[in-house]
Amino acid sequence: METVWFVLLAFLLTGYVVLDGFDLGAGAISRWVARSEDERAALLRSIGPLWDGNEVWLIAAGGTLFMAFPRLFSAAFAGFYLPLTIFVWLIVLRGLSIELRGHFASRVWTDVWDFVFFGSSLLLALVLGVALGNVVRGVPLDAEGWFFTPLWTDFALAGEVGVVDPYTLLVGVTALSALSMHGAAWLAHATGGALAARAVRASSWLWWSTALLTSGMTAASFALQPQLVTNLRDQPWGMAFPLVAIAALVAHRAFVRREEATRAFLASATYLGGMLASVAFGLYPLVLPSSLESGQAMTAFDAHGPGDGTAIALWWWIPGMTIVIGYTVLVYRTFGRGNVNPDS
Repeated sequence: METVWFVLLAFLLTGYVVLDGFDLGAGAISRWVARSEDERAALLRSIGPLWDGNEVWLIAAGGTLFMAFPRLFSAAFAGFYLPLTIFVWLIVLRGLSIELRGHFASRVWTDVWDFVFFGSSLLLALVLGVALGNVVRGVPLDAEGWFFTPLWTDFALAGEVGVVDPYTLLVGVTALSALSMHGAAWLAHATGGALAARAVRASSWLWWSTALLTSGMTAASFALQPQLVTNLRDQPWGMAFPLVAIAALVAHRAFVRREEATRAFLASATYLGGMLASVAFGLYPLVLPSSLESGQAMTAFDAHGPGDGTAIALWWWIPGMTIVIGYTVLVYRTFGRGNVNPDS
């Protein structure tokens, strides 16, 4: 059951990043691609029916983590208390910016909330990447499986590490670039006119930064986390995941050049999915590696809840997630077909 729940949790987190990632990315580039009031309104309309539903996947992932891996849930929430507080505030501010922007017909009012939307989206994409970097690098777990990470220490990559160091910043910037590329592809698909044209150009430029940063992040990850090398050496079939990510990234470039916006968006989604699947495969069975030489990493088997309880919970999880997936498909079929044109 431990492996089943590990895969299901990885699936939920990947679904959240792919779905909520494009509206985070759209917000992160909003100051450059949306230059008029009509274009900013069109950008928000393109994600308006979708963004809050996308975050259901994050709630589902949190619930699954609490139920299937209670020890990981308690340790992670205690150890990452400061960054989790920052993440929650950014989520709140971003939601407020979307909902409150149109309440008053005032240029100052809309400009303030447009800036909050941009800033919170950009920082959320960065924070998600930094969080992933912490999981890959490891945390200072003590003998009892607890830890606390300050925002930074001496920027070392081992020992009593902080949340922010050169490696986690590299992963954060890579995530920001990748999600911005994903968001640009969404805007090219979902909007029209000058806004869509700028989104296509942004997607093209962001492809280069994403490709370069992905290469550097991958090399740094293999140098820092030996479990990645071990799993690929022992189970070479896992190379399928990074190969899918690479192929999708190359395909995204080709689709952008041919101005096939929908296919470019699907390619960027596949790239994100392939990258996250690669991380999950590379780390398993670890769920929290240790950054201490004498530390004890936490595995899925250590963190898993009682077997009988999680087996019963699976029968509740399946119909619950069937409803979530059905709702997601219905919303995207209804509102995600790309019909928002600020020039019309």
